[in-house]
Amino acid sequence: MATKSVVQLGEQQRRQLRAMIAAGRGPARALTHARILLKADRGESDQAIAHAVEVSLRTVERVRRRFVRAGLVAALQRLPQPARPDKRKLDGDAEAHLVTLACSHAPDGREHWTLQLLADRLVRLKYVDGVSRETVRRTLKKAR
Repeated sequence: MATKSVVQLGEQQRRQLRAMIAAGRGPARALTHARILLKADRGESDQAIAHAVEVSLRTVERVRRRFVRAGLVAALQRLPQPARPDKRKLDGDAEAHLVTLACSHAPDGREHWTLQLLADRLVRLKYVDGVSRETVRRTLKKAR
């Protein structure tokens, strides 16, 4: 088990957390994390806190660690999601070519385009480096 992060709140932080809980306004996760921090400040064990607040033991450990490393605000708020600029395989131009290709006549010996044929053709025409048939399916579903 990892070393336990010791939570020591200042008087101002305790008042802020108690006021936040008393008001009952705000994200449920922030209120739960506030309860965890107040109980941890009193010296309660992680298991007791997890049981009292009805969260997992890992959640208690994570909240403690985030408070010690980054402070009160970080322990209460969600972490921002990382940017994912390269997540999309097909940009607008490639999507347009895919739809055009899907609406065209099927290759010789075929009655219609399959998703795999479309994916392979996009790669062969160098619109993308690689694309799965599932990405092709989702893109065509969105286009219809």
